[in-house]
Amino acid sequence: MEQRIGPSIQPLQGAAADPAFVPGITGPRPDEPEESAPAPTPESEPEKAVAEEETAVAVADTAEESVAEAEELPADGPVFEAADRRARIVADARGVRLSLDEEACEFRWDEIGAVETETARFGRRFTVTVHTPDRRWYPIEIEAPARARFKEWESQLDAVLDAYFEDGESAGEDA
Repeated sequence: MEQRIGPSIQPLQGAAADPAFVPGITGPRPDEPEESAPAPTPESEPEKAVAEEETAVAVADTAEESVAEAEELPADGPVFEAADRRARIVADARGVRLSLDEEACEFRWDEIGAVETETARFGRRFTVTVHTPDRRWYPIEIEAPARARFKEWESQLDAVLDAYFEDGESAGEDA
């Protein structure tokens, strides 16, 4: 009779070893070989030029729209901005924008249910959490150069929230 010494460890099965095991999650698509493009013909060159011109017009329109949006916003309103080497938060008339490394998200003021701040008891981490009405929250931690910046950041963020954020209580008082 065989007897094992030590812990009895079962081999990993399912999602622990293979994420594709979970139903509904699909793996990355294999790279499809690029089909060789047909040689340009004199008839296709004008079509290509028209397509490029339409793309240039669309890009110009988009740039004009973004400039127009920027002009609509009051430039003299309060702005809060804090950043470290990885994270960044900006709160202004457009809303709150969070970014961490290459990931970013933007919330308009009507999409925000609450904004919460928290400072670490020890260390230099300043946490800002954006809560949405559908009970989701998005925290971001920013490392301050010194703990003294916490009060400055709190006051700047409070000024922005007072200027642009309308919570349900003040809307109920107006009605």
